[in-house]
Amino acid sequence: PLNSGTTMEVETSPLAQVAAMGGLELVMPEAYASGPCSDLFNSGRPVVNFDLTGVSVELPSLSGTYSAMTFIEQIPGPTLRVTQGDVVHMTLTIPGDEVTQHGNDMHASQMSSKPYMGAVNIGETGEYCFIAEVPGVFKYHCSGVN
Repeated sequence: PLNSGTTMEVETSPLAQVAAMGGLELVMPEAYASGPCSDLFNSGRPVVNFDLTGVSVELPSLSGTYSAMTFIEQIPGPTLRVTQGDVVHMTLTIPGDEVTQHGNDMHASQMSSKPYMGAVNIGETGEYCFIAEVPGVFKYHCSGVN
């Protein structure tokens, strides 16, 4: 209550409170790779390399077999471990005898591997890098084609 006995109304929505404090500038320092991996290799952080190979295999099912892409012929792919703050350097090689291109996406990176890697052509290797900022357990998977 004010001196006159009336009640002062206060805007309580979070956006209004942020605006009243002068706004909010979102800053994501080094959270995402923004260019070639060499930018992060020279950051002074430990670099953890994960070299994967995408290999198609035929898997049994109740109705016959189906073709599946594996990482290093494993299902699930190998467990990749890093320490928070490390630079993760992911490479994916697609052998020359594969039937289709593949990509890789890792949810821990908080970004799509595209445009850094995207689909890796048959007989080629793609790479992308990010800093492991967020702790937790994350999946990685084939991101398909572009």
